[in-house]
Amino acid sequence: MNIDKNKVLRLVDLSNYHDNSIVSQTMINTKCGTVTFFAFDEGQGLSEHSAPYDALVYLLDGEAKITIEENIHILKKGEIIIMPADKPHALQAIKKFKMILILIGR
Repeated sequence: MNIDKNKVLRLVDLSNYHDNSIVSQTMINTKCGTVTFFAFDEGQGLSEHSAPYDALVYLLDGEAKITIEENIHILKKGEIIIMPADKPHALQAIKKFKMILILIGR
């Protein structure tokens, strides 16, 4: 999927869900950071990892469990959380969900 830089888009409509899969599409990728769209089918997730940058997660649809340093957060459509740089975190789809992930370099 190519993202048209000169077109109005509805983020939630960038991709459909796919059975037993995680869909991702990088929208912006520069040396300063990235913006990535994700669609997680129910039960799918990302195992614990860390990133060298703060990461903002914005849920466009659905419900997700986000664990940051063993602290569990349940996010629903329209909510955000910032995952701090260099702290272990994981994501799990309680219900299928779509999100935007924004990473900004230091």
